[in-house]
Amino acid sequence: MQKNRRRFISSTCALAVTMALPKVSFSQNSDYDFYFTRLSYESGDWEVDERMPANVLNSLIEYTSLRVDIQERIIPLSDPSMLTVPFCYMAGHRLVQFNQQEKQNFKQYVENGGFIFVDDCNHDIDGMFARTFEAEMSKMFGAEALKKIPNDHAIYSSFFEFDGPPNTSVELNGWGDDIVHNYLKAIEINGRIAVLYSNKDLGCEWDYDFRNKRWLREDNTKFAVNIVVYAMTV
Repeated sequence: MQKNRRRFISSTCALAVTMALPKVSFSQNSDYDFYFTRLSYESGDWEVDERMPANVLNSLIEYTSLRVDIQERIIPLSDPSMLTVPFCYMAGHRLVQFNQQEKQNFKQYVENGGFIFVDDCNHDIDGMFARTFEAEMSKMFGAEALKKIPNDHAIYSSFFEFDGPPNTSVELNGWGDDIVHNYLKAIEINGRIAVLYSNKDLGCEWDYDFRNKRWLREDNTKFAVNIVVYAMTV
């Protein structure tokens, strides 16, 4: 099954990305199927979990056939060029308060087929990042748009098999709100996740030198592979 998924990803990834946006065209370097884009934004502290992107990119190279650019790209949310990338990551601990251009780009991007993975580094449903980010989503997409996704959602079987979001060490150690969040939230558009939202602090969980994975009993970045594969193929 895993080999079949790898062949599928290699042969269909570029097509899926090209077809994803009917109104906005993704710009893909022909040398790569995937590159990691972090969104910066004026409020808050977006420059977190600095080693995470390299770790995730290493896992994509290790487990899939994707041609991966190993350099993280950082693009301001207010920059129209973010509309042309196939995958975005956004994270932080503090205030999220988008300016008008950031709101416009965020909304246009996700409504036209883009994918943004947003991670709350506080692991706290009552923390500043969670409260203010969710308020921004409510303003842009409506109060009911951001919902818990079921633990049999396709994202949990897009490459590796999971029965829901894996627990993180920060949850198990009681940091933040001292709750193990057994769910992720998402805004879905046309039956597809457009914004994946986590209170689990997955970014910090994966924020270590990828060469240290050999010390892990189980590679905890495998779920990152699922997120990227889902974003690129569904």
